[in-house]
Amino acid sequence: MIRILRGGNVFAPEPMGIQDVVVAGERIAAVLPAGTATFSGVPVEELDISGKTLVPGFIDSHVHILGGGGEGGPATRAPEIYLEDIVTSGVTTLIGCLGTDGTTRHMSSLLAKANGLDQEGITTFLFTGSYEIPVKTLTGSVKSDLILIHKVIGAGEIAISDHRSAQPTFDEFARLAAECRVGGMLGGKAGVLHCHLGDGSRRLQHLFRLLRETEIPATQVIPTHTNRNSELLDEGIAFVKEGGFIDLTADLDPDPSSDGHLSIARSLQRCLDKKIPLSRLTISSDSNGSMPVFDQEGRLTGLTIATQKSLLANFRFLIENRVVELPDALLPLTRNPAVYYKLEQKGEIQVGKDADLLVFDRDWALTEVLSRGRVMMDGGGLLARSTFSSAQMKGIQV
Repeated sequence: MIRILRGGNVFAPEPMGIQDVVVAGERIAAVLPAGTATFSGVPVEELDISGKTLVPGFIDSHVHILGGGGEGGPATRAPEIYLEDIVTSGVTTLIGCLGTDGTTRHMSSLLAKANGLDQEGITTFLFTGSYEIPVKTLTGSVKSDLILIHKVIGAGEIAISDHRSAQPTFDEFARLAAECRVGGMLGGKAGVLHCHLGDGSRRLQHLFRLLRETEIPATQVIPTHTNRNSELLDEGIAFVKEGGFIDLTADLDPDPSSDGHLSIARSLQRCLDKKIPLSRLTISSDSNGSMPVFDQEGRLTGLTIATQKSLLANFRFLIENRVVELPDALLPLTRNPAVYYKLEQKGEIQVGKDADLLVFDRDWALTEVLSRGRVMMDGGGLLARSTFSSAQMKGIQV
């Protein structure tokens, strides 16, 4: 099947002007001046997107696809993610992970869930492990997971500077980073050590020691939740200046007024003020992970669940409030994670890349979603359904 998306204003993420984008199967086959794409002798489906904006699909690099949480007991385990939530958030590629609970949720289930989402139309990758060290893996080691399991591209989310972590020593942390390094090289993967950061006073101490005391490059380790508070973000900025990348966590409220968690808008503005290139940042949702609130004595006082809709809400806020220009707003959601995690088919509108595409109207409402060339949303209506969605279940006889 040939599909032509005609007349959209294309950002790849850099501006390309009004173009026709031709999709053949799962890939982008051509990007041509508007009105010039013509075919004969083959079936062609055309989508008129004139007056709209066409961008790459979002890459969410931190998603609890099995659900996270449980810090308040079994009843507080967060639910799994569903295809409908992913598509309507503009996400076409994600990296799944475990969190606090590596006992009742485990890597074999994570892999099965990821394979299921692939069959439903979304591209998935995985981090092996959970908060704890030693890491619980699929094959017995992080290195062999990276070499032998196609979807595994790193280890994480490994918790540091958090009262829920396994309190890893620096030597344990450094050995894990080294295993990611070698496993990634042998497996042809990024081999990233993806680190959960809590509110602990040690913050990025292990990461800075890694740079001073080992030969492992800064790009092998990425801290997430670095906009949890001002002090942590400042250390994250210092880590970028040492050659690293940082991941920011999107909140559903794109412009919170609290003095704690920094919004994406405030975080990007601080990075720009500190002369940090936006090419060194990624933004993820932490979707379906729990967001527990603890008092000073470590007692759970509140609990909410993160959602992928935070990515779309923050993207729109950045554009509508002119925090940054559109290409810069796209970078942390598209090209940056594709480059950092070595997802070579993702993150750009370019011939030969996967046809992961989003279309927005003039009011920045998401109207069309293509994932690997498959139309998942059209005209604002959801076409793709998860296997056990209420819509699909209506046709099942019992």
